[in-house]
Amino acid sequence: MKTGFYPRLAWTGIRKNKKIYLPYIAACIVMVMIFYMICFLSGNKMVKNLNGGATMQMMLSLGTGVMGFFALIFLFYTNSFLMKRRKKEFGLYHILGMGKKNVAAVLVWESILTAGITILAGLGIGILFSKLGELIMVYMLEGTGDFSYYVETKAVTITLGVFFSIFLLILLNSVRQIYLSDPIELLRSEAEGEKPPKANWLAALFGAVLLGGAYWLAVTIEEPVSAMLWFFVAVAMVIAATYLLFCSGSVVLCRILKANKNYYYKTSHFISVSSMMYRMKRNGAGLASICILSTMVLVMLSGTACLYLGCEESMRVRYPRNVVMDTYSADVQYVSQVHETAEKVLESYGEDGENLLHYRILDMTGLFAKEQVHLNPDRFQKFTYSGYDDVRQIMVIPVEDYNQIMGENEVLQSDEILVYNTKSDFRWDYDQITLEGCGTWRIKKQVDQFVSNGVDAMQVIPTTYLFVSDMSVLREIYDNFPYKSEDFQPVFHDYYGFDLDCEEEKQAEISQAVSDGIRELQIHDSSFPTVTVEGAAQEYMEFYALYAGMFLLGVILGAVFVMGTVLIMYYKQVTEGYEDQGRFEILQKVGMTKEQIKKSIQSQVLTVFFVPLLAAGVHTGFAFPIMHKIMLLFGLTNLKLLLEIMAGCFLVFTVFYVVMYLITSRAYYRIVSGEFLKL
Repeated sequence: MKTGFYPRLAWTGIRKNKKIYLPYIAACIVMVMIFYMICFLSGNKMVKNLNGGATMQMMLSLGTGVMGFFALIFLFYTNSFLMKRRKKEFGLYHILGMGKKNVAAVLVWESILTAGITILAGLGIGILFSKLGELIMVYMLEGTGDFSYYVETKAVTITLGVFFSIFLLILLNSVRQIYLSDPIELLRSEAEGEKPPKANWLAALFGAVLLGGAYWLAVTIEEPVSAMLWFFVAVAMVIAATYLLFCSGSVVLCRILKANKNYYYKTSHFISVSSMMYRMKRNGAGLASICILSTMVLVMLSGTACLYLGCEESMRVRYPRNVVMDTYSADVQYVSQVHETAEKVLESYGEDGENLLHYRILDMTGLFAKEQVHLNPDRFQKFTYSGYDDVRQIMVIPVEDYNQIMGENEVLQSDEILVYNTKSDFRWDYDQITLEGCGTWRIKKQVDQFVSNGVDAMQVIPTTYLFVSDMSVLREIYDNFPYKSEDFQPVFHDYYGFDLDCEEEKQAEISQAVSDGIRELQIHDSSFPTVTVEGAAQEYMEFYALYAGMFLLGVILGAVFVMGTVLIMYYKQVTEGYEDQGRFEILQKVGMTKEQIKKSIQSQVLTVFFVPLLAAGVHTGFAFPIMHKIMLLFGLTNLKLLLEIMAGCFLVFTVFYVVMYLITSRAYYRIVSGEFLKL
C-alpha cells in the first residue's frame, strides 16, 4: 500500500464519524488542559511564595492523582462507545480484503491523530490560561501578582507522560478487541444488540439491602471520628448498590411493570418498557455512572463550599481569641510571668486586651466504658479503629473558671462534677464517673455549652470536659494518675487569650512580640515551661488557604465530573438512537402514528434521564447527616449553612442537568426520527 494510505484512511474515519468523535476529542482537550493547569499551579513559584500558598498547592497536588485516575477510567469508558459505533466499519474493511494487521494500523493512526490533536490543543489552551489560574489563586490568597509569563516544563512533561500512557493503553485495548473478534461478528455487531436480560431478583435484593445498610450507617453514626472512618465504606456500599439496582433492579422493575396489564398495555408504556428491558443491562451501567458522578459532584461541591464559606466560623473555633497563650504548667509563678509579658507588650503598643479568656486545664485521654474511664494507654490504643467512638480527650477544669467564663454560679462539692461534650451528641448515661485510679465523682449536671478551645479544635477525637469543685482536685488527679511516663501523662495547661481592636498587621506584630518576650524568659530560665503563642492574624492565611484550596479543587474536579456526566449522556443518547431507529421505523409501518412514537420516545427518555438525578438527590440527602458530623471535625457547627448549600447545589445542578437533557435528547430525537418525524 502507498505511503500515507493509513493516515488518510484514519483521518477519513474520524471526519466521517465527527458526531461521535468531536465530543470525545473536546473532552480529551479539556482534561489535558485542566491536568496541566493543576500541575502548573501546584508547582508555581509565585503562588508558593504567597502567605498560605504552600498549603493551597498541597491541596491542588492531591488533585493531580485524582484527575489522572479519573481521566484513565473515563476515557476508557467513552472510547468503548466509539469502538461500538466503528465495529461495523472495521468489519467492512475485513470484507474488502484488509487483514487484522491493516485494521490495527488504521487504529494506530487514529490514536496518533487523536492523541496529537487533543494533547497539543489541551496543552496549548492550558498554557494560554495558566496565567489566569495563577492570578485567581493570587487573588484568593490576597497576594500581589505580576504579569510575567512562563511555561512550567515539569508540568508539560508530566502531562505528556500521563496522557500518552492513557492513549497507549486505550490503543492496546482497541487492537486487542480487533484481534479477538470475528469479521462477520464485527459486521453484524451493531444490528445484533443485546438479548433481554433475565430478572435477577437476588442481585436486586442484595443491592437494596446494601443501599439500606449504607443509608443506615449515614443516619445512625453519632461520633464525628466514626463518621470520617465509615464515610468511605458507606460510599463504596452506595456505589456497588447503585450499579446493582440500576443493572438488575431496573430489569426487575420492568418485569413488574410488564406484569401490570393496565399500565403495560398502553402504546407509550408498551414501547418504552419493552425497549428499556431489552437492553437494560448496558443502560443500567450507564445510568448508574451518571448517578454516581452526579452524587460526587453534589457532595464534593457542597462540602468544600461549606468549608470555604464557613471559614470565618471555623477560624473562631480554632482561635477563640486573636492572641492565645497556652502555658504547659500549673505553677503560679511561671503562669504570672506569661500573663505579665503579654500585658507589657499590650501596653507598649498602646492596646487593651478585650474579651479576656482564662482558665486552667488538666488534659488527658481515656477510653469510656460504662461508668469507668480507662486511662491505660495500652488498653485504649487497641481501640483506635474498632472502638474510636469511646476514646475521648478529657479536660478537667475548676468550676470557678467555668462560672467566670459562662456567667454561671454553679457550686460543687468535692465529689461532684459537671460534664460537657464536644463534636457529638454524646451523653453520659450514668449518675457517676470513675477515672481509673484517680477517684469517683457524682455527676450533678450535663451542661450544653462551653467556650471553644483551640486544643480541642485541633484534635480529631471529641473532648469531654469535667468541671470539678476546685484546683486541688486537678492536682489530686495528677498525683494519683496511675500510668505516668515520658510519652503519656496528664498535662497542665493555663489557657489565656484576648481579642484586639486593631488592624490584622498590628495584631500579628503583637502576637510575635509576646512570643519573643516569652522566648527571652525561657532563655534565662532553663526550667521555664513550654508556652505556645498563637495569633489568629498570623495563622489566618494558612487556615484560609487550606479551605480555599479544598474549594478550588472541589470546583475543578466537580467541573470534570460534570463534563463526564454530559459526555456519557450524549453517547448514551447517540448509541440508543441508532439502535432504536430501525425499530421505530418498523413500528410506524405496522400502524403507529408519529404522535404515538413521539410520546413513547419522550416517556422513555424522561424515565432514563431523570431516574439518575432523582437517585443522586436521595443519595445526597442521606449523605447530609454524615457530612454534618465530618464538618464538626473542621470546627464548622453551622447546620443551617450546610443544609442551604447542599439544597442550593442540588437546585443549580438540576437546572444544569435539565439543560443537558434538552441538548443531548435532541441528538436522540434526530437520529430516531430520521426524515419522517418533524421535531
